[in-house]
Amino acid sequence: MKRYSIKCLPGNTEFIDILNEDDSDFHVRFTRDTNGSVKTTEETITRHLFNICVQTGYISPVAEYSVA
Repeated sequence: MKRYSIKCLPGNTEFIDILNEDDSDFHVRFTRDTNGSVKTTEETITRHLFNICVQTGYISPVAEYSVA
């Protein structure tokens, strides 16, 4: 599983985990930690939108992330 951090307000933590992918879409899990309150949702986003987010720096890969 690959993890990407999402640009957000200082003090908040947001990231995306890629759960599955195909030719046109990614099935992802969004996790948001705001002042200790964690919210998790699963969504499908297009590969095109995902690539735009990476190119603009809105999301970036997390180095050395692995699932235990």
